[in-house]
Amino acid sequence: MPSRRHLLAGGTLAAALASAGIYELVDALIRAPERPAAPTRLPLPPEQYAIPQPRVIMDDGSGIASSKGTMPVAIPPFHAHVITAKLNVPGKAKPLQEAQRHLEGVLQRLEQQFPSAPGGVTITVAWGLPYFEHYIPRLEKSSGYFDAGTSYPAYLPVDLITSKERGRTVYALQESRTFPSDEPPPGFGPVRLEQNDVAVLLRSDSLAHIMAATNALFGTEGNQAGNLFRVTSIRRGFTGGAHTGRQGLASKLAIKGGIPGAKLIPRQAPIFLGFTTTLRDAESSIPVSNLETFPGWTDQWPDGYFKHGTIMPLSHLFEDLVAWYSKTFPKFDDRTHAMFRPGVSFPPGTVTADPPEENEADVLRDVQKYHSYGHNGSMQPVNRLQKEMTSNYGHVYPVNTAITNRGDFSTVDNPFHYTSDPVGDHYSRREAAGLHFLLFAPTTETFNRVRLAMDGEFPGGKRAPFSPRSPGAGLNSVVHTTHRQNFLIPPRSHRSFPLAEFLA
Repeated sequence: MPSRRHLLAGGTLAAALASAGIYELVDALIRAPERPAAPTRLPLPPEQYAIPQPRVIMDDGSGIASSKGTMPVAIPPFHAHVITAKLNVPGKAKPLQEAQRHLEGVLQRLEQQFPSAPGGVTITVAWGLPYFEHYIPRLEKSSGYFDAGTSYPAYLPVDLITSKERGRTVYALQESRTFPSDEPPPGFGPVRLEQNDVAVLLRSDSLAHIMAATNALFGTEGNQAGNLFRVTSIRRGFTGGAHTGRQGLASKLAIKGGIPGAKLIPRQAPIFLGFTTTLRDAESSIPVSNLETFPGWTDQWPDGYFKHGTIMPLSHLFEDLVAWYSKTFPKFDDRTHAMFRPGVSFPPGTVTADPPEENEADVLRDVQKYHSYGHNGSMQPVNRLQKEMTSNYGHVYPVNTAITNRGDFSTVDNPFHYTSDPVGDHYSRREAAGLHFLLFAPTTETFNRVRLAMDGEFPGGKRAPFSPRSPGAGLNSVVHTTHRQNFLIPPRSHRSFPLAEFLA
C-alpha cells in the first residue's frame, strides 16, 4: 500500500481520504490482545458526543489493567480522526434544507450500519461560528424555540454566568483566542485561529469502521455527502493500547516515525508525555459538559434548541519529547512535578497517578514555596465544581466533580494528515510528536478559564509571578500550539445543518 509520504506529496484530497498512512499499524498492534466482544447496541443518547458503553479498567499505576488495580481509568477508542471543512452549498434556504436532509440520511444509515464506539463508530458533527454567521443570518420562520426574525447571533446559546460578570450578552460559542503561553515553533508564525464551517469527529477501535464512515460522509457518489463540503484538513491520530500489557501506541508509532526522543517514552504510556490523562474521576459524566445541565449556566434549560449540546474547542500542539524527557525535565520526579504538582512523589516508572485534589490556594502556596506549579493541579480549581451542585435533572454532584470531558488524541502528523493549505499550515512530510487537543465544555468561557489557569492565571486576578513559558509553569515550555478553533456540537436531533429548517 502507498505510504502516507507518497500519497500526500501529491497533495490530493481523494488519496488522503482513502489512506490512513502510518495509522494502519494501530489495528495490527492491538487486535491480537484486544479481541473485543461484539458490542451490544444501546439506544443512542441525545448527546452526539457520548459513548454509551465506555471502556473502563482498574489500573495499579503501571498503565495496565490489573485485578489489583485501585484507579478506574477510561480507555478511549484507539482511533480518533477529525475532518474540517468549508461548505460547498449555496447560502439559501432550499439548498441548505436539501443538504440538511441529505446529510441526516447519510448519518442515519451509518448509525444503522455501526453501533457506537469503541466497538463500532461514534460520529460527532460540530459547527463553527462561520457557519452560523454566513449561512444562518436570520430565522424567517417562528417556532417553539425562536421568534421569526431572530438574527445571528441572538439564536445561539447564552453564557449566563459570563454575561452577568461582564454586563453584556456573551454567547456560549465564542471565537477562539490566544493565551499567554501560546508559542508556535520557530518560523511557524502566530497561532492560526481557524474559520472552518464544520468539523466531524470519528472515534472507533476499528480503522475500517472509521474509513467506511469517512467514505460515506466525504465521498462524492450520489448516496454520499462529500459534495456538500470542501475539506480543509484531515487530522488522524490514536491513543492508548498499552493497558493490555503490550507496548503502547505512543511509544510504538513514535519510534516507527523516527521522532526525536521516541525511545524515551515509557513502554506503557498511553500518550507521548508518559502519563495517563483519562482517570475516570477526572472526567465529567456526559451531562455535566452539556449546555443545559446546571441552573444559571446557559439559557438552554428547559427547552433550548441546543439542549443536550456542548462546546468543542479544537487545537493542534507539537510536543518536544527531547525537552520533556532529557533537557528541561530529565528526572522522573521533575516530570511528575511538572505534570501534577511540585512536591508529590510516585515510584519511578509510574504511568497512572491520582494525586490529591487542589484548590486555588493550594496552587498559589506551591508557587510561593517551589516557584512552580503542576499542569494538572493548576487547572483543577476552575475545572472542578467548587461546591456541591444539583443539576436541572435533579442529580447531586459532589465537590470536585470535573466539568469538562476530554477527547484529545496523539498524532505523528506534521501538523495534519492532509491540508488544503500546505503553505499556511506549514505542512511537512516529516513525522512529529503532536496532540490534537479537544474537549467538551458547557461554554467557551469554561475552556478559556481552564486554559488561563494552565498559564497560572485565575478568575479573581491572582497569577503566578513568572513567565507562563518557564519550566515552572507545568509542561507549557515543551508544547507549542499551532491551530485553534471553537465549535458548537448540537444535540443529535439537530446535528445536520442546524437551524436551516427555519430559513425561508
